[in-house]
Amino acid sequence: MTGSRHQEPVQVLRVIARLNMGGPALHVSYLAKGLQLLGYRTTLVAGTLARGESSMTFVASELGVPIHTIPELSRELSALYDPVAVWRLIRLIRALRPQIVHTHTAKAGAIGRMAAALSGLQPPPIVVHTFHGHVLRGYFDPVRTAAFQLIEQGLARKTDILVAVSPHVRDELVDLGVGPRSQFEVIRLGIDLERRLATDESAFELRRLFGIPITRFVVGWVGRMTAVKRTNDLPSILARLRGRGVEAVLCLVGDGPDRKQAEETAHRLGVARHCLFVGYQRDVGAYYRMFDALLLTSINEGTPVSVIESLAAGRPVVATRVGGVPDVVRHGIDGFLVPAHDVDAAADHLALLASDHDLRLRMGASGQERIAERYAVDRLVSDVDALYRRLLAERGWALPEARAP
Repeated sequence: MTGSRHQEPVQVLRVIARLNMGGPALHVSYLAKGLQLLGYRTTLVAGTLARGESSMTFVASELGVPIHTIPELSRELSALYDPVAVWRLIRLIRALRPQIVHTHTAKAGAIGRMAAALSGLQPPPIVVHTFHGHVLRGYFDPVRTAAFQLIEQGLARKTDILVAVSPHVRDELVDLGVGPRSQFEVIRLGIDLERRLATDESAFELRRLFGIPITRFVVGWVGRMTAVKRTNDLPSILARLRGRGVEAVLCLVGDGPDRKQAEETAHRLGVARHCLFVGYQRDVGAYYRMFDALLLTSINEGTPVSVIESLAAGRPVVATRVGGVPDVVRHGIDGFLVPAHDVDAAADHLALLASDHDLRLRMGASGQERIAERYAVDRLVSDVDALYRRLLAERGWALPEARAP
């Protein structure tokens, strides 16, 4: 169909496996809303949460972004439900006839791109997939990892553009043979940091609530407690930090399947009374302001939202040098990067931050200065709009007319 014949708004079918706590849920919600203001018509498809996961559907709801739920679409592999999810997406594609199918995260990328390829004689002309990280290192055993690598390579051949959220993620995927560098675009996350960090509760009120003296050094962690996050390392680092003479408290914001193990480790190491397991919190702004530094122990990351939010709140970070983390944290400037699994190095750098208040202020201010623009929602929407317009123009489709916000 030529541009002169196409008058309707450009239809985008955006697919994500689940809107759980984390960057991808924020990313797709803000992106859907922003593109709507630019004249696109987006259908946001999401599956169901795993047991124990915290939902972030409220973000899309607050933005007025409707969600089309496919109950059979979930994070886990299922010989029973995955084919049903593919079929439901095929029916939705045939009904909507979107010009663009854009998938996010591994499972939705597989289900969504298979559905697009199997949707009939007139499949969607444009297929895009965003890697918010990947599961090809640090998640599965070698046999399953090799199988998933082959699957990603096959899916890439049915995809027009592969988007990576950081140069590091792109480079890893190219090295793994998922696709050629020429097929990749780097588009960083976009987060409404003002909205995320806004709070009516002060850091002093939280300290008073938890009985933490103003002089006590608070190490924060925010996320979902899963194996790839290495939350079991957190109490070990706290024990070493306190062993270096630092009166520190560890505050863990979040939940997940590894919480019990982390709690047991804290008890075994004798630091349980210095650990605050506060669970999932919808309002995270006051927690970041209560922290003196953020700790990240993951063995794989795309772009860690907790690190972005911590720097936006003016708090320095000690993080593992994995995935896209070095794209966010500049070693020695707004935080420190340490090898994965190196609990002693993490404790050493936290001890340095605890001993030097001015260093914390300088690093926090340095990170805060560049983060807001680098991960702005407007920048994300502009980048994706430019990508879509290029792909649409190549296929002769009329471009959407921008609307006033």
